[in-house]
Amino acid sequence: MPVGPYIADFACLELKLIVEVDGGHHSENKKDIERTKYLNGLGYEVLRFWNNDVENNLDGVVSTLTLALSQRERGLTTSPSAKEL
Repeated sequence: MPVGPYIADFACLELKLIVEVDGGHHSENKKDIERTKYLNGLGYEVLRFWNNDVENNLDGVVSTLTLALSQRERGLTTSPSAKEL
């Protein structure tokens, strides 16, 4: 899903939530940090999950997504940048 100059793995534009599913090469990746700051500046919350979490702990991933979507629907955000907008 295109969002600004980036491509998000998954995005809910209405609630401004982006979900990224990443491999180990994204650990401490400076480009990802810059990208997240940019997207937060647009009001998006970015949730990142490791590939192995999706494969081995799907219930936990779904629980986290459900909570994040619920909070955003009620106008509550967990992203400091999004709160400032």
